[in-house]
Parts: sequence; structure tokens; C-alpha cells
Amino acid sequence: MSFLAPSLLWLLLAVPVLVAAYLLLMRRKTTAVRYASVGIVKEALGRQRYRRHVPPALFLLATVAAIVAVARPTAVVTLPAEQRTIILAIDVSLSMRATDVEPNRLAAAQAAAKAFVEEQPKDVRIGIISFAGTAAVDQAPTSNRDDLLAAIDRFEVQRHTAIGSGILVALATLFPDEGIDVETFTSGSSRQRPRASPLETAPKPARKAFTPVPPGSYAHAAIILLTDGRRTMGPDPLDAAKLAADHGVRVYTVGFGSAEGGTAGYEGMSIYMRFDEETLKAIADLTHADYFYAGSATDLRKVYERLNAKFVLEKKQTEVTALASGVAAALMLAAAALSVAWFSRVV
Repeated sequence: MSFLAPSLLWLLLAVPVLVAAYLLLMRRKTTAVRYASVGIVKEALGRQRYRRHVPPALFLLATVAAIVAVARPTAVVTLPAEQRTIILAIDVSLSMRATDVEPNRLAAAQAAAKAFVEEQPKDVRIGIISFAGTAAVDQAPTSNRDDLLAAIDRFEVQRHTAIGSGILVALATLFPDEGIDVETFTSGSSRQRPRASPLETAPKPARKAFTPVPPGSYAHAAIILLTDGRRTMGPDPLDAAKLAADHGVRVYTVGFGSAEGGTAGYEGMSIYMRFDEETLKAIADLTHADYFYAGSATDLRKVYERLNAKFVLEKKQTEVTALASGVAAALMLAAAALSVAWFSRVV
């Protein structure tokens, strides 16, 4: 526990003063009646010998709680998270056919994603994006779980891996009015692109200007990026991650597949998956999120469980002055009630 106004805690020095004053008062009362009649005193203090100290003790505790409340205490409290839109961006490249994760990577990813969707609170909107050589919105953010599950079931494997495109399309889905365009970022790609057609080179609407915010500060949405390989084309993932960071959006990355890798056959070719964990870790780090490694279907389910807990509940430093004030009031009322009930007077 910490305090927003710790300087006021010096008021607690009054507590030992009150205790000393109370003990002195009780001693004087005892002395005053001792010489009148010892028998009467013993009879009066019989069963009420300790009872008489209860109301003052409660009053003292109420005073302590009130002083703590004045100092504005804060504590780490687990509260419902503010994130209310989650974009699942899932790799559907050919390497997702590899069977090093049973029955294959894509099937395991689909099963875990559906479990994640079903466990989210009803007020959380989820969007589904798949990416390979390009990225597409399979389901715009919605609270309809049936539509989300159907979108996940429609995944089909494709060639190449454009991780940056997945991030950018996710951002464009979260901020549709900002004109975020994947093509704008593709010009820096290390691979040659085909000559653009006149239609593609036509002027495009300018992106809406925005003021960058601190990374991880946008509390209303997050992106979960799941991929089993490295980028083979498309925008640089780190450029896309930087844009997400400028919007305050966290991008949680999940590296999926066995450490030994695996092969997937396609048109007589054998494709081997290689991880690029450094890039995935860098994306998470840039956006103040986390990187997870899932080497099996079981690991992937555990990752989604951790992410589910992160989005549903989160720990925050929260002011608990109201709680301390309530405790003080309750103790004060209890002291007064017991004093009236036992001694027909207020403390």
C-alpha cells in the first residue's frame, strides 16, 4: 500500500497520546473508587472488566482508519480490464500445414482461438484477421460469438507471410477513420514488387493526422498476433509495430510451432518453418506488450488462457480512500452502539 498524501500520516502520532490519556483516565477512576469500597469495585468490574475497554478500542481503531483515509491510500487491486476490443491476427501461411503440432498447426490454432473467443465476456468485441502474403478482415469487431467462430472455421492456407500487413490491417480496423494504408508501408519492403497499374498509382486520400501517444496507453483495444514463421514479404513488421505503439495499442505476439520446426508439403514442394523470435519479441517490446512461445497445442491454449485473464481482469494501482473511510465509519458506529447497549452512554 502507498499513499497520495503521505505527509498527513504524521497525525498517527496522536494515537499513542490517546492511548496514554485513556490509561491515565482509567487509573484515576480506579483510584477514586478504591478507598470507597473495594468490594463494590470488584462486583462492578465482574463480567464487565474487559467489556468496558471494547468501545474505546473500536473508537481508537476508527481514528486510525480515518487518518489513513485522509492520507489517500492506494493499493494494487484486480479490476475488470478496460480493453473492450481485441483483434486476433492469425497467420494462415502454408507452413501452418506442418504437423509438428497435432493435428496440424492451423487446426490447433483454430481450436485455441475459438476457446479464447468463447471465454471472453459478452461486452468484449473481437475482430478476426488472417494474413499470409496479404492480410484480410475475416470478421469485423463484433460481440456475436457465432459469427466469430464461423470466421475462424473459414481459414484457408495461402502462400508467403506478411506479418507487417497483419498488424497494419488490424490497426486500420481499430482506427477506420485514419486512412491507414498497407501500401504506404510496402515501399520499404526488401522484395521487389510488380510494376503498379495506373489505378494503383492514382492519388489516395491523405492519412488523417494524429498525435502520437505513449506506447501501451490506449486501454480500449489490443492486438494478438499469432504466427509460426518469419516475414517473407510485405511491410516491415517493426515499422507496423511502431505505428501501433504511436497509437498506444499493445501487440501481444505468439510464436507458434515446435522448436525443431516442421515441414509442410505444397505442390510437390516441402516448406520448412523457421522462427524469427527476435522480431516477435521486438514487436511486443515496442508496443509494451508481451511475447509468448507456444510449442504445442497445449501450450497455445495456456497462452490464450493467460491472455484471457489479462484482458478480463488486470491489476491497477487504485485509490482506496473510500474503503478506508467506510471502515472508519463502521468502527465508529460499532463503538457507539456497544457503548449505548452496555453502558447506556456514548464513548
